[in-house]
Amino acid sequence: MRMMISGYLGPFMAACALLSVLTEAFLVHPTKCHHHEETRLFATTTTTTTTTEPYKAPATEIERRRNLAIISHPDSGKTTMTEKLLLYGGALQQAGAVRQKAEQRATQSDFMEMEQERGISISSTVMNFDYNGLRVNILDTPGHQDFSEDTYRALAAADNAVMLLDAAKGLEPQTRKLFEVCRLRNLPLFTFVNKMDRPALTPYEIMDQIEAEFGLETHPILWPIGDGDRFKGVLDRTTNIVHLYTKPTQRGGKAEVQEVPMEDEDTLKSLIDDQELFDKLLEDQELLQELIPPLDMERVMAATQSPLFFGSAMTNFGVQLFLDKFCDMGTKPMGRLAADKQEDEGEFLIAPEHQEFTGFVFKTQANLDPKHRDRLAYVRVVSGVYEKGMKVGHSRSKPAKKYNLAQAQALFGSDRTTVELAYPGDVIGINNPGNFAIGDTLYTGNSKVAFPGIPSFSPEKFAYIRSPNPSDYKSFRKGMDQLLDEGAIQALRQRNDDGGGPLMLAAVGQLQFEVVQARLKNEYNVDSLMEPLSYTLARWVDGGWDAVDKADADGKLFGIMVVQDRWKRPVLLFRNDWKAASLAEEEKYLELKPWSQPPDMDD
Repeated sequence: MRMMISGYLGPFMAACALLSVLTEAFLVHPTKCHHHEETRLFATTTTTTTTTEPYKAPATEIERRRNLAIISHPDSGKTTMTEKLLLYGGALQQAGAVRQKAEQRATQSDFMEMEQERGISISSTVMNFDYNGLRVNILDTPGHQDFSEDTYRALAAADNAVMLLDAAKGLEPQTRKLFEVCRLRNLPLFTFVNKMDRPALTPYEIMDQIEAEFGLETHPILWPIGDGDRFKGVLDRTTNIVHLYTKPTQRGGKAEVQEVPMEDEDTLKSLIDDQELFDKLLEDQELLQELIPPLDMERVMAATQSPLFFGSAMTNFGVQLFLDKFCDMGTKPMGRLAADKQEDEGEFLIAPEHQEFTGFVFKTQANLDPKHRDRLAYVRVVSGVYEKGMKVGHSRSKPAKKYNLAQAQALFGSDRTTVELAYPGDVIGINNPGNFAIGDTLYTGNSKVAFPGIPSFSPEKFAYIRSPNPSDYKSFRKGMDQLLDEGAIQALRQRNDDGGGPLMLAAVGQLQFEVVQARLKNEYNVDSLMEPLSYTLARWVDGGWDAVDKADADGKLFGIMVVQDRWKRPVLLFRNDWKAASLAEEEKYLELKPWSQPPDMDD
């Protein structure tokens, strides 16, 4: 039936339907202790051979972490917003531009050549900075639906989310999809309505859209004064102070701001210099006070109320105010549910205060430094302290293997610095010679633990890929191996092919193929040719090759392509949803799954 859920939806809606099926079973949840009072705390029930707590994180370090992912429909200004948060957070002296002119700096988060050429985010990136005594970790995610899988993985590592809306367009298709993921994971959601420097919908229209479509109540924190060329600034409803802005004189610099209390109406009227806007501000203030329910932080943490902000990332209007408010309102790092593999007693809540180090891999990336052909695994620290040189267990290895984390790096786009210590909520990069895959859990202590895995989505595009030049084969093979490790695309081959036959790529969207070819050329100096195939979805077979052979003997696999994945597990490719649905219902030997995960590793 799971296959049937996605069988008759559009391609991208199918992915979202799949998400709702998978979330409870697979996606790593942020879990608040007060929402799971019945859940046993792993930190207090695990038996250890020592009374010391060598890796327990100090409470002060946990309290000062804030972690957020920024999500939006393409072209809503997400990467620009990220840059401006870095600017006001003190991490940049000058914010970059998504499509920069000669005198402008490129964005820190969109560092790939193809990202800078097309002005889109292709890969999620991580940036961190210290601000007002807090350590803020920002995950900038792709907006384009072809890279949505990368966004979903980044959301698995987030404790808070910021939903960015275009003020002129309101809710858009990709925003709706991503909101559903946030809701499934119970993430506190902040809403920032961007591009108020352009003609916009009224704030009331946007609030109505959000409540009508999501059933989510919004509570305005920053209220706009005008829009387009008449956008003057915002009213901070928590302090009753109006912030009037002037565009920065230096490109990429901070906006100039004047702060005026609402009580000083004469000054306000003079500075706004627009009778209509001044009257509207007074009217809106009174209306909001009478009609809008109060801010309830318990509801915000439960994701039933969203703090609402208006501003312009391009002109820097309201960005610093948003950052300040988020630091005050955003939740500190939260625990995650994990399975106690040693006792086999179901799930436990591993809180950030747990005495051992735990973390999970939510992303891998090749060639952050093309000169060294390096590979990194992005690890979200869930509990405990990372210490340089520590030994950790690996959830998928059987028997349990220990790996020495000789070095970890703090990430800032493509830039990295060595880190000696990391705490819950932090994201670190560790060298990945091929041992770590997306969804793996790393841990210290005597009890083997595993956070729920992060599955790969069912691909919908398929194509053979090859290098036209035989002399480039070695570089082509190396490049493909490293790019496949990132998990954005999957590799399929004919049954019993040990690597000598044609390589088939499977992806969620067509643009992912173009990224592979561009990166092969730019990072490995290899040309490639693609031959598209007419199949539209893949299903993994529970029961292995015996089940496939029995179904084939029954004559049920006519018109279906049978291939194997990187771990030689059977995969069926279908030309249409109807065929997949029919086979799932009729064939008694087959149980089809629309997702895959790396298998356990044996010595």
